[in-house]
Amino acid sequence: MTDAPRRRPRLRLRARPGPPEPGPAADGGHGGGTLGLRLALAFLGVALAAVALIAVLTAVFSATDVSSLAGRQRDQLVGAFAVAAASSWQQHQGWADADLTPVLDFAANSGVQLQVRDTAGQAVAATSGFASSTGPRSSAPVLVNGHAEGSVLVGLTASGLGGADAVLRTALLRAIAGTAGLAALLALITGLALSRRITRPVARLISVTRAMAGGDRSARAGEIRAPGELRELAFAFDQMADTLDYEDKVRRDLVASVAHELRTPVAVLQAGHEALLDGITEPSPDELGSLRDEVLRLARMVDDLQIMASADAAVLQLTREPRDLADIAGSAADSLTRRFEAAEITLDRQLAAAPVLADERWIHQVVTNLLGNALKFTPAGGTVTIRTRLDGGSAVLDVADSGIGIPADELPRIFDRFWRGQAAAQTSGSGIGLAIAAELVRAHGGTLTAASAPGAGTRFTLTLPRA
Repeated sequence: MTDAPRRRPRLRLRARPGPPEPGPAADGGHGGGTLGLRLALAFLGVALAAVALIAVLTAVFSATDVSSLAGRQRDQLVGAFAVAAASSWQQHQGWADADLTPVLDFAANSGVQLQVRDTAGQAVAATSGFASSTGPRSSAPVLVNGHAEGSVLVGLTASGLGGADAVLRTALLRAIAGTAGLAALLALITGLALSRRITRPVARLISVTRAMAGGDRSARAGEIRAPGELRELAFAFDQMADTLDYEDKVRRDLVASVAHELRTPVAVLQAGHEALLDGITEPSPDELGSLRDEVLRLARMVDDLQIMASADAAVLQLTREPRDLADIAGSAADSLTRRFEAAEITLDRQLAAAPVLADERWIHQVVTNLLGNALKFTPAGGTVTIRTRLDGGSAVLDVADSGIGIPADELPRIFDRFWRGQAAAQTSGSGIGLAIAAELVRAHGGTLTAASAPGAGTRFTLTLPRA
């Protein structure tokens, strides 16, 4: 056999794209400053709008009230002047000799424009500014013994009660203007303080998010002084970051575990084939059988990986229906009866009704994994007990064996993927059975725990919500 050179396949490495460049709004802390300014201006705008609304309503209502008051005052004055004019007419039995000077003087001193007319509507007497006065006027008849002998017209001047409307409006507008200025100042100060309190944690979250996007997986928001919703947002962000960190670690560990598990059979196959190709060994049945065993080992690993992928997808594909956990456990035990008999291990069943809401296919897989694990680590002559029961609002399944037990330092890791303890290193398997079982149980809203001691056996406890 000639030694022909063989080409080795070359691995081509492709550059992995880095994190995206920050956009226009991702430079520095300007986003938080702009948000703070907008919030402060929003507070200011709301305050000014409220003051303007109050000013308009106050001006309208005050004008109405003052006008009503002025009207009542005119009516009262015109009545009083009509009585005084009637008294003068009665003293002199007519308007010709009637002395109306006291009435006119009193009207002028009161800031009132007054005119007295006879029955023909002719002016008998009037204050000096009556003809040029403007504004509303009130009139009343001059009654003498029940007969109208004339009339009196009264108008309010700007120097008297008539100017109260304008004076009051001016005072109100000044007060409103001062109040508006004070409210605007307080709103601006309050807005700046509140916007700073809100935007500082937002800017903190933005910077932490950018740090994580840049590859810093240790970036966390931590404790922040902010309103409750922002504190919850920061806490949720840190939880998300911890979850992503954990999932990334799980993925790295999974890749490392798969590579470690595949390295040995691949190396054996490569060495065996190269030895056959180089003529170092002959293609004997023993040599070919050894290579076939390694191929079967690779096939089992691929099957285990497929099962694990199915378990990952089970969370989204569960079909939960009312089932009896005792029936599922009994079916799983029946499927392994021959293996227990062949291993000379007693399978003790203590199955009581335990209704659950579950996907029968996946819970059957969980129970099978637990029984298979107990079978693997229980010596001949031992006993494996499977029991179902109700515990308050939960349905419980126990799988206990009289096997070799698990050391205390290994117990916390038995549900990790591809992890195998010292005792498991001497048995076949890929180390994902318990990991799959735990993940399926979590998908059903339950828990899977283990208790063990070296030489005292192991007990797995499956707890599901009771239907």
